[in-house]
Amino acid sequence: RDPGLIEALTSGEDLHTTVGSQVFGVAPSDVTADMRRQIKAMSYGLVYGLSAFGLSKQLRIEHSEAKQLMLAYFARFGAVRDYLRLSLASRPHEVFVVLFLDAQHRVLSDAELFRGTLTQTSVYPREVVKAALARNAAAVIFAHNHPSGIAEPSDSDRLLTTTLTQALALVDVRVLDHFVLAGNRVMSFAERGLL
Repeated sequence: RDPGLIEALTSGEDLHTTVGSQVFGVAPSDVTADMRRQIKAMSYGLVYGLSAFGLSKQLRIEHSEAKQLMLAYFARFGAVRDYLRLSLASRPHEVFVVLFLDAQHRVLSDAELFRGTLTQTSVYPREVVKAALARNAAAVIFAHNHPSGIAEPSDSDRLLTTTLTQALALVDVRVLDHFVLAGNRVMSFAERGLL
């Protein structure tokens, strides 16, 4: 467990200020308006699959600075990745898991919605939408494992993510990321700009 991530997800304080204090390594009271603006842009950028180039244009900063900001953000909040890796990587069959989040991106619950075979899992968008609505989720994070050991998204993984993103958008639920796990490797759709 990452106490910083848990604090950012569960505190009643401003999420962008809390995350900014963790990313920039300062007290919440020392987070400047510019730091908060950068974190807010980063958070929304992740939702919409913004690349470092896109973030640099939005914030009017150098590409290298945007890349460093993204790396600091992902390095600090790797607990979700670690949790999923520990939970899914060693499974002998594919599973599809959803983390359900509220409007401040606090974790409401997680659920293994689908279980498949060694090489595939059938995922039904209708059931994912029903599960998100039942939990009153504002956002979700998807994860599934590849027992084959290859942490790369297949064409069907990409198509599924697009389909789920579109279906959930109809009910105002945002997809923040989709992780593909294999062994100790974790691939993020958001980091690759695939969302």
